[in-house]
Amino acid sequence: MRDVRCCMRVLFVTPEMSDYVQTGGLAAVAAALPRALRALGDVRVILPGYPAVLKRLESAEAVGHCPPEGQLPPAQMLRGETADGLPVYVVRCAPLFERDGGPYCDGCGRDWADNDMRFARFASAAAALAAGKVDPDWSADLVHANDWQAGLVPAYIKWHGWNVPSLLTVHNLAYQGNFPPCTLGRINAPDGAFQIEGVEFHGKVSFLKAGLQYASHLTTVSETYAREITTAEHGCGLEGLLQRRAGKSELTGILNGIDESWDPRVCPDLVRPFAPGGWEERQENADHLRREFGLAIRRGPLFGLIARLVHQKGVDLVLSAADAIVQAGGQIIVMGRGDPVFEQELTEAQHQRPDAFAAALRFSPGEERRILAGSDFCMMPSRFEPCGLTQMYAQRFGALPIGRRTGGLADTIHDGETGFLFPHASAASFLGGIVRAFATYGSKQRLNRMREQAMGRSFSWSESASDYGRLYRSLLGSAVA
Repeated sequence: MRDVRCCMRVLFVTPEMSDYVQTGGLAAVAAALPRALRALGDVRVILPGYPAVLKRLESAEAVGHCPPEGQLPPAQMLRGETADGLPVYVVRCAPLFERDGGPYCDGCGRDWADNDMRFARFASAAAALAAGKVDPDWSADLVHANDWQAGLVPAYIKWHGWNVPSLLTVHNLAYQGNFPPCTLGRINAPDGAFQIEGVEFHGKVSFLKAGLQYASHLTTVSETYAREITTAEHGCGLEGLLQRRAGKSELTGILNGIDESWDPRVCPDLVRPFAPGGWEERQENADHLRREFGLAIRRGPLFGLIARLVHQKGVDLVLSAADAIVQAGGQIIVMGRGDPVFEQELTEAQHQRPDAFAAALRFSPGEERRILAGSDFCMMPSRFEPCGLTQMYAQRFGALPIGRRTGGLADTIHDGETGFLFPHASAASFLGGIVRAFATYGSKQRLNRMREQAMGRSFSWSESASDYGRLYRSLLGSAVA
């Protein structure tokens, strides 16, 4: 038998990857982590065949076929590679994936009505590929699935009796992929799976719970979040299952990293690159940022918020603190899309104080970098935050994060050294962090010392990849044994 621990073959299953399509942080992780894992062996990514993926992988070749399963239509398996040679499989199924709109929603922001069929087809194809049933030239020693869209991968492996260890990473437990009971027959799941020890969750079929139940091991994206999701406050109704998995040492927190391109010394999106200590150059970025977003040129602190505009991210807390920030001489730039109510309130805030408040209801990678390079502080008042990437980006660019002490924020912000942590998801608690930021801004010596410490942090993927490598080898060793 081949020793799989020497040169392992890993299939990384993700619904998005920033090389091709991105709606959130998972896409950035899916672009960086498989590349960091390539030192372990043959790591390959599999994606649904959205139009954007097919367009950018025009040279992909057909390597296999996935027959119908239940009511799931047939699919074609394509294989291509990224510009730097990372192998990428694509599940091509035109009726399910080749449509206008986003990966999960239509052009009006409504969930696709057939998301159960779409991601069951994707998961079934990924499981079959891992088991060597699709590409005659390749199979996986281990499959690494991500979030609810890939949650059925471990389930299909289990239901078919295939001997492939599986890992499920939960990037956000709040998104679960819950569907009506009729989904069970549509996706060719066994009747016996609809039970509390299977996919049933409050009378629905839960794709995420399927992965939590059937995967060989579970991970999430920070050590603190791994502990938090075993509690009623953060467990989203799944804390009992997660407590059992944690009790058997089958739940691990591994912190995400960030891309090495987050370096203000060489960033092409900045008006003036800068290094730690280059505060005059950084001020040039701040002045340019104010002009770019229509703010008055002032010398008070500039606060940035870059986030999905949803309740989880504490957008309401930022709105509640806006008057106090502006009255104290600060300015605010918000960038993101999300809840229409928040978008309207942010627009109104901009109309009321256009010289001090800018609301950019969009997302642009270049603008994101300029906001972080010019802001003094980056607001992250999340009610929960599994990992978070923006606070890491912010520190590398010298914008001190103000975050709630939760999840990955607690694990990556050194309170009073590289940013500020506040304890509660309340307006008063968040305002306490804002007050600390203003006090620090008033002492340039302390402000610059904290900036230097923040910019000196390393959030490289290498450490995370090493942790995953150890876990992979453990799972493969157990499988071989």
